[in-house]
Amino acid sequence: MIRTAEVGDVPQIRAMIRELAEYERAPGQAKASEAQLVEALFGADPAASALIAEDDRTDIVGYAVWYPFFSTWTGTRGMHLDDLYVRPHARGEGHGRALLAALAAACVERGYERFEWRVLNWNEPAIGFYRSLGAELLDEWTVCRLSGEPLTVLARQAPAAP
Repeated sequence: MIRTAEVGDVPQIRAMIRELAEYERAPGQAKASEAQLVEALFGADPAASALIAEDDRTDIVGYAVWYPFFSTWTGTRGMHLDDLYVRPHARGEGHGRALLAALAAACVERGYERFEWRVLNWNEPAIGFYRSLGAELLDEWTVCRLSGEPLTVLARQAPAAP
């Protein structure tokens, strides 16, 4: 079963974020607190939305976090999937496909022309799964990121606001 996340799901979402970070070999980077997740997903101005996957016993076995973006090329919004995670014991049971199908349906309903996400280049099981769905892997694009000190240094170079 796929459903919209509720505030009470945040502890499980946070736990799964940490599980995903461990799987992606970056456990120290998953720093979001429960309070931050509550604000981001359920605050006055939510930054993102989340879906929950449950098994037959209504145990939470996965989640997806997404947010809209705008494409100047299409003139429409699109959906960026930030996280998709299914706990190891529940993989292969259709939960990941169900989460992605629910998000694809939301895209179509809302008139979003693009549904995009990133996958680590070493994550062959995920890459194979995404390809089986018909996802196009855009090898010609490279993700750029500024964070920490380089972000602060560049921000100091910003012209003064009028």
